[in-house]
Amino acid sequence: MAESTKNRVIEVRAGLSQALGAAQAALERAHEAREAAEARYRRIVAAATARRRKLAAARDERISEIDSWHDTELASLAGAAAAAADRAAPGAAGEPWHSWEPTPLERAAELRVGRLMLPEAPLPPPVRNERPATGGRPADNGDRWTGGAWAGAPGEVTEAWAGPDSEPPESVPGPVAGDSPPITPALVRLLDHGHIVVEGDQRLGDDVVAGLLLRALGTSTPGQVRIIGYDPEHLGGGLAGFAPLATAGVLTFVGPGGLDKLLDELVGHVRRINETVLAGEYTSLRELHAATKRRPEPWRVAVLLGGGDLSRHERSQLDRLLRSGAACGVHLVIRGHAVEPGPGIEFVVAAPGDDARVDSAGALPVRLDPGPTPTLVTVTCRQIAEAVAAGPAPVALDSLLPEAGAEWRESSATELTAPLGDSPQGPRVLVTLSDYPPHALIAGPSGTGKTNLIYAWMGALAARYSPDELAFYLLDFKEGVSFARFAPGRRDPSWLPHVRLVGVNVNTDREFGLALLRFLSAELKRRADAAKQHEVTNLAELRAEDPDSSWPRIVAVVDEFQVLLSGRDAVSAEAVDLLEDLARRGRSQGIHLILASQDVSGIEALWGRPALVAQFSLRIALPRARRVLAETNAAADSLPRYHAVVNADSGATEANRVVRVPAAGDRERWSALQHRLWRRRPPELGPPRLFDGDVIPKLADSPDYRLLQAGASTAAPIALLGETIDVAARSARTVLRRAPGRNLAVLGTRVDEACAILATAGRSLAAQFAPDGARFSVVCLDQDAQTAAEALHARIPECGWYDAENVDWLLEDAAAEATAAWPADRPHFILIYAADALPGGKEAAEQLQTVLRQGPERRLHVLGWWRGAGLLRDTLGGHASRTDAIGAWVALDVHGSELSPYYPGQGAPNWYPRPWRALHFDRSVHRGAEVIIPYGTS
Repeated sequence: MAESTKNRVIEVRAGLSQALGAAQAALERAHEAREAAEARYRRIVAAATARRRKLAAARDERISEIDSWHDTELASLAGAAAAAADRAAPGAAGEPWHSWEPTPLERAAELRVGRLMLPEAPLPPPVRNERPATGGRPADNGDRWTGGAWAGAPGEVTEAWAGPDSEPPESVPGPVAGDSPPITPALVRLLDHGHIVVEGDQRLGDDVVAGLLLRALGTSTPGQVRIIGYDPEHLGGGLAGFAPLATAGVLTFVGPGGLDKLLDELVGHVRRINETVLAGEYTSLRELHAATKRRPEPWRVAVLLGGGDLSRHERSQLDRLLRSGAACGVHLVIRGHAVEPGPGIEFVVAAPGDDARVDSAGALPVRLDPGPTPTLVTVTCRQIAEAVAAGPAPVALDSLLPEAGAEWRESSATELTAPLGDSPQGPRVLVTLSDYPPHALIAGPSGTGKTNLIYAWMGALAARYSPDELAFYLLDFKEGVSFARFAPGRRDPSWLPHVRLVGVNVNTDREFGLALLRFLSAELKRRADAAKQHEVTNLAELRAEDPDSSWPRIVAVVDEFQVLLSGRDAVSAEAVDLLEDLARRGRSQGIHLILASQDVSGIEALWGRPALVAQFSLRIALPRARRVLAETNAAADSLPRYHAVVNADSGATEANRVVRVPAAGDRERWSALQHRLWRRRPPELGPPRLFDGDVIPKLADSPDYRLLQAGASTAAPIALLGETIDVAARSARTVLRRAPGRNLAVLGTRVDEACAILATAGRSLAAQFAPDGARFSVVCLDQDAQTAAEALHARIPECGWYDAENVDWLLEDAAAEATAAWPADRPHFILIYAADALPGGKEAAEQLQTVLRQGPERRLHVLGWWRGAGLLRDTLGGHASRTDAIGAWVALDVHGSELSPYYPGQGAPNWYPRPWRALHFDRSVHRGAEVIIPYGTS
């Protein structure tokens, strides 16, 4: 029992000991687990704290980045708004008053009334990559900076952070500290857009109205904005500063009670514009201007400053103008009348500080500009009035030309039609030359633009018709070179391809005008003969039947044509006869005449022939032109500058069309057109014939001289003498064949001209012979002519030289040669300088007479210079002697009455000496004498 109890105790003790050990082990493990859990807890708490700190830092950084992006974007939008405002309101439309001046613009701009108060971004401190400090300026000085962060377009961030979802940049560029954001003007639309209603504070509203009017005037060409003022309460005092415009017709005041009539007139004006100017082709004057670059009507701005309630009729007319006036250039500026909102109506609420509002600015506050100073308004209005009084500036020549690449597409078979300019109503004024009207008269006092009109007309025609369709012949009788630009010159080798002839400085060479008429008469005969051959009656039919030939329409322009007709002589008589024939018959064969003059009232030779004047049914009158229109038609008396009356019905009043002629005289613009057409000329088309009455021609330039060849034809050698005054640049000549009288006498005391003629004759004769093919002898008996004689002697090979010491040997030999039984084996030409000074007395004179009378039949010819017609008569044997030994002569400073012995019939040639001109007569070919120009001695 005891043993078992003891064993049990031992077992219990062993179990307890084992349990205690297990409990202790479990306790230790629990302590370890607790410690591990506590450590883990501490780690978790630390990690959570660290994460919160990191998230807070990231949040703060991103918020800072978003704020920076917002500020930069706001700055960019403000800059873009300012830049857009600058583009919409350039120059006088948006400049602040302290730097304001008129700057006419090509198209209507929006007008500044104040500045938009945009939300401002805080300015960041200086950062890397900042723009150079170019001088930030105070925000209220009106200057605008268009660089840096202020210059971007809305929503465009090119230099700053691109957004919250992108990586932030190293630095955010933007305005530097101290810089000011750009000013963004508050703009309203008026001209070409709509109307403006000003409400609110009256004083500030008056400033708004004054500013709008001055900006509208300053952005347009003087006279292109007309103001009609209706101010019944202050009797126009609200527009007092604009009063200088009234004298020029730019400002019109309407008195109290005149609103009804004013609105009716404006409604009528809108109706007229729609019917006659827009005419269904365009919806507005703005669209017309954009399409044609022309503005035919000025803007009309009616300023309605109060006046009480409107009648039913006035309200109706006002509503019509608000709906349709802007399209026709009629705009209203209203203060003091209730107007319902509508399309094109801008409301401006005038209030001090930042409380003003403008419809186009939405909810953004506006700070209105102060009004322009009275001095600025008055000075500007005076300048505009002076410019309007001086007349509008002409438009450019380009306005008459077809589109680039569309030149030379018209056919002249039936007519020539081209615009001459714009009418006051807008459409172009087309001018036609055809069977009716066939010819034109242009008249205008000096300085009224006659030459410019001719240029414009020629440019418009030349751009539309090719040289195969149109040919110009130009003649200017006044002293000047108006038409010289159409021919090649030293500075510009180009020419107008259509021009065949240019005559300038011909005021003393009426014979050249006669030569042109003779040429046209011959061309008329040629065309008439061709028409008969093809059995047709006019140019259009001839061209259809003969398409392979060239039959362009000819336009002959004669400026100051009265010079040609002014003399009571044979030139004038023949010129009138030719003119009448060309005017009557030229129309059917495509020959048209344009005669221009400063004053046609005194041209008896023209107005004395009503049948001739009637052919010129197209009349163009420049300002203050007289008698070119009908006697009762005074339309030209009130024309402004750069305008003309075009009348295609012989000047009848009902056919008047007023045209504004563009500026075609500008050399650069004309040169551009001429060069463009010149480069397109046909390769076979040469330059025109240029006749300049002030230029001495050169023998080397003579086509006839260049054609001379040695030995080509020596049976009848030709002595050239000078250039004839005619259309073709031909040389006057005398043929020295084997026949009695084939000698030449030069008469007069002008040494240089006499020597030049003898030199021309000698050089041209020598050019036809080989060195031994003819004999030449030069005799000089005048000391003043020795230099010229020696020069000729040096140019002719194997030429003999004689003077007073040995001329007797030559005369003895020549007299024997002249009386020989047979002609010499080669011709002998004796050129005598001052033949009247021949020494040797009676024997020498008789020898010279023998040579003159019998020499030509023996191939011996004398070309001599006598210093007077009477001295030649003495050489021939006195007053009773025959003069037929001189078959050809050239007279210099010898009057026509002195030449009667050498002229056929009972009369004498109509000749009055002129510098470097001579009268040539050859009895073997001429019915009458011809005027020539000696070739220069060089």
